[in-house]
Amino acid sequence: MAAASVAQRTNSFGLAWLFLCLAFCAHVADEALTGFLAVYNPTVLVVRSRFGWFPMPTFEFREWLIGLIVVNAIFLALTPFAYRKARSLRPLAYFFAAVMLLNGLGHTLFTVLGHTVASVQFSRPAPGFYSSPFLLVASVYLWVRLRATRTAKEA
Repeated sequence: MAAASVAQRTNSFGLAWLFLCLAFCAHVADEALTGFLAVYNPTVLVVRSRFGWFPMPTFEFREWLIGLIVVNAIFLALTPFAYRKARSLRPLAYFFAAVMLLNGLGHTLFTVLGHTVASVQFSRPAPGFYSSPFLLVASVYLWVRLRATRTAKEA
């Protein structure tokens, strides 16, 4: 029974999913502690003024934090399904990995630039930058594990 448990852990994307969930939790804490919304909200308003169709909302701190905590809790609750290689979770896992990779790259790019849009500048590093390497590594790891655990039907 223990051998089956070890094989299940090593032949799934569960650990990679868990790592990305934990990196996302750390990232939310990083953003909350470094004033992310003070950069995000003005950026959204500037982009919306230029492109009326831009779909991103602005947030108050409380609703933003509660929303991200709920999302993190749901993702963490899905971890057992990742360990079971649930096919229904795979599209969400690919999406999660892609979004978190872009998120980490964005924070890194904005740190290098020192601004998001020309009128929204900040002292470096960008809010949320410190946890970005964890997002980058964990999202690539999840992507690799998803590719390694796909079945012949998925290939």
